[in-house]
Amino acid sequence: MNKSERLLNLLILLLVQRHYISKDRIRATVDVYRDATDEAFERMFERDKDELRALGVPIELGNVDPLFDDETGYRIRPDEFALPGIELSADEAAVVGLATRVWQHAGLAGHTSDALAKLTATGVEIDRSRLDIAAPVVTVDDPNFDVFWQASLDKVVVTFDYQRSGAAGATSRRLEPWGVVSFSGRWYAVGRDIDRREERLFRLSRVKGKARRVGRAGAYEVPPGTNLRELTKRLGPGPRSENCTILARTGTCLGLCRYATLIDEGVAGPDGTTGWDRLAVAYSSAYQFADDVLALGPSAYAESPDEVRKIVVERLTTAAGESA
Repeated sequence: MNKSERLLNLLILLLVQRHYISKDRIRATVDVYRDATDEAFERMFERDKDELRALGVPIELGNVDPLFDDETGYRIRPDEFALPGIELSADEAAVVGLATRVWQHAGLAGHTSDALAKLTATGVEIDRSRLDIAAPVVTVDDPNFDVFWQASLDKVVVTFDYQRSGAAGATSRRLEPWGVVSFSGRWYAVGRDIDRREERLFRLSRVKGKARRVGRAGAYEVPPGTNLRELTKRLGPGPRSENCTILARTGTCLGLCRYATLIDEGVAGPDGTTGWDRLAVAYSSAYQFADDVLALGPSAYAESPDEVRKIVVERLTTAAGESA
């Protein structure tokens, strides 16, 4: 248990008490206190009390039994600890409530208090049912949310296995995460792909296995002026509104064939043979689609439009230059 979590546990324990709670009971309730030696507990407890008081938390001392003064106890009076009145509009209260729902779904509720309860205590009327239609949910399909989110705060590189749509298997990736963004009902990690040396977007549900933090904190900086929302819109998938023509070797590229709106078999390919099929495939993101074509290696050739061809050529040129 880290220090901040220990302080939070002590704060909550003292705050919810109706009466003074003894030091022995505090020790028995907080895990790290219970597991410590007598001497270590005394040091930690005294230091934690001092730090909470330094933060403005009013810890009171009093008798555990009001009829006897032989045992001192501790508590925090909610009326003294409460924040001054907060004036929020209905929209502002809804935004805070929405954020707490994401926190809870993301597995972070254990590290924070319930903001909705605090708002209620300040007199703000909240209709929880109004949040249901808009609440973003980090589902069980996104178990790596916390890893990417915390790494983006700490500026730590994350390594993970990622399987693109239509790919036969996962490949190892290294990312400098700049943030985690909800887009079109899904969660994405946004940042700089270290191996490809460019901005990239990774859908969390396509991460295979457990993502891992590597290296030290503060290993990189987010480029000044970066707008994660705009970057996500540019790189992320949208409605399939553009069409691309792909030449695929006959019997290969089955993933693309499933999405093809038209297949012309037995056409001449870039190598001059007729063992190719021409596929008309709709796509949303030119960058993502170029990746799909590149993943197929020599079995696929981007014929049009120029936007996709240009990205494919640029990445192949870069790869050829690095391997030379």
